[in-house]
Amino acid sequence: MKKGKRTFGKILMVLTLAFFYLPILYMVIFSFNAGKSLTAFTGFSLRWYQHMLDSKDMMEALYTTFTVAIIATLISTAVGTISAIGLSKSKKILRDVMDQVNNFPMMNPEIVTAIGFMLLFITFKIEKGYATMLLAHIAFCIPYVMLSVMPKIRSLDPNLADAAMDLGATPWQALIRVIVPEITPGIISGALIAFTMSVDDFIISYFVTGGGVKNLSIVVYTMSKRINPSINAVSTLVVIIITVVLVLINVVPMLMAKRQKKDEVGRRSFVLPGCAAAAVILLICLVKIGSAGQDLPYAGQTLSVYMPGEYMGENVIPDFEKATGATVAMEYFDSNEQMYIKVANEENYDVLIPSDYMIQRLMDEGYLQKLKPELLTCMDEITDSVKHPAFDPDDAYSVSYFWGTVGIVYDKTKVSEEDLEREGFNIFKDTKYRGDIYLYDSERDSFMMALKALDYSMNTENEAELQEAYQWLVECVQTMKPEIVTDEVIDNMAQGRKALALCYSGDAAYIMAENENMGYYLPESGTNLWYDSMVIPANAKNVELAHEFINFVTSYDYAYDNSSYVGYTSPNQEVLDVLSGEGGDYEGINAYLPRVGYPKDEVFVFNDDTRKVIGNLWSKVKIAASNAN
Repeated sequence: MKKGKRTFGKILMVLTLAFFYLPILYMVIFSFNAGKSLTAFTGFSLRWYQHMLDSKDMMEALYTTFTVAIIATLISTAVGTISAIGLSKSKKILRDVMDQVNNFPMMNPEIVTAIGFMLLFITFKIEKGYATMLLAHIAFCIPYVMLSVMPKIRSLDPNLADAAMDLGATPWQALIRVIVPEITPGIISGALIAFTMSVDDFIISYFVTGGGVKNLSIVVYTMSKRINPSINAVSTLVVIIITVVLVLINVVPMLMAKRQKKDEVGRRSFVLPGCAAAAVILLICLVKIGSAGQDLPYAGQTLSVYMPGEYMGENVIPDFEKATGATVAMEYFDSNEQMYIKVANEENYDVLIPSDYMIQRLMDEGYLQKLKPELLTCMDEITDSVKHPAFDPDDAYSVSYFWGTVGIVYDKTKVSEEDLEREGFNIFKDTKYRGDIYLYDSERDSFMMALKALDYSMNTENEAELQEAYQWLVECVQTMKPEIVTDEVIDNMAQGRKALALCYSGDAAYIMAENENMGYYLPESGTNLWYDSMVIPANAKNVELAHEFINFVTSYDYAYDNSSYVGYTSPNQEVLDVLSGEGGDYEGINAYLPRVGYPKDEVFVFNDDTRKVIGNLWSKVKIAASNAN
């Protein structure tokens, strides 16, 4: 019986270790993948490590992550240790109160702590950036250090310090030579926990940073919104660094113990600072920090850009900084709504890249300033198809960045074009494809699909039509058993995992370039014709530099870099022609060329009341989908 229990325990331990470490092993293996897929290994290559080293964003994030973690660890360890020792000499009632105060940040949900820090910095008008991230990390690390040190202090003889001073030691000597060596294991444990918490933190960092300062968790989060295998490379590098630090912390004391047992405890206290110093030197060697020439036109200025993540070519920002001497501080948003909140809170940006309906809202509420025609040199290069959009008919506030449609990506080996032409968006209710479809987790796009399938306007304000679209979606999720996904649809459809998916045209272009069996169809009932455009906020600090950036991004070389890298349609007419023409990256790929002039295609119009209704109904659709599965 006991033997059986041991066998079960061993199996359970192996399965537990596999659960924790196999995903890390998978990530390490795919960091050497020659292809762009995150799921299909196509050959060994170091291209993503080279891409990581060439990426200013990733290298700066690596530097920020570990410098913040090391500084926060050192300061929080010192403050936490001194605080714990001081509390041990305080009255019991004060110790009990402080214990509860110390436990509260650890028990509190991180999102609450993050919002608290954000509101604190906003209230006192502290500009968010590296300093605010560091202060926040120090603050949330201190309780972990105190929690680790307190048990060691409680285990000491309370008269130890008095005895040392009776023997001639000063209070400082009693602290450093008597108390600290006795509690060193607790101090090291607290420091390790603080370091780990700082490196690992995402939520608090995300809310307290600004000015383009990002740690690795923020960069990886924004990169994960689209296919970028550099995620695996940078994550593998972090695993290696953490492993080296842990080996040093655990192995060096063992080696020292063999050489000099008497000094084991005292010497161990220097291991962590040594490791920290080594890590700082390593990071400084890794990070390439170039200084702009002082004779360049915008030397010393900083351009703050707020845009969707993974939405720009690799060379645009480095070349813009070289050409102008300016520094570009990039921040990324997940949704237009998130961007709106920051702009409404009067955070300072020089350039925004929102979508059409959000530009309309920002214009209506006075958050944008008009462009200066005398500073714009790019308008002649832009295709007429993106000029004078419905949300900005005079081109007074915006310059197109990308544009496209929302359509159906389908596997030609599974889906016939006859079915698509006959059913349009209603094909997502054809039981022939039950369990073989992806829906996009977007209330706007999903309701657009349903409304167009019912031959209604996607901008309808009619509540009966919205309810009918809701019922259409509920029937779809209950009958068809779809997977409701976001950007993972890109890699999954490129691998041919489903027959059908609702998809943005730029993502479809990439999918079709990766898999020749994939096609893209726009229903005759119409679809969403969308625009993402560059605008300048009303409170922008560097207006002239912002115009220079818009001109630069729209010029042929960098519009080409953008469109070729991301896959969305360029507003530059020459780039559009080259990429879609003979020998171009998207030759023969219809998803790259948006349908123009079709009367049933529409641009989203912002309506806050309708948005709230659709948001509530979409939540119910997802509940219905969850119950159906």
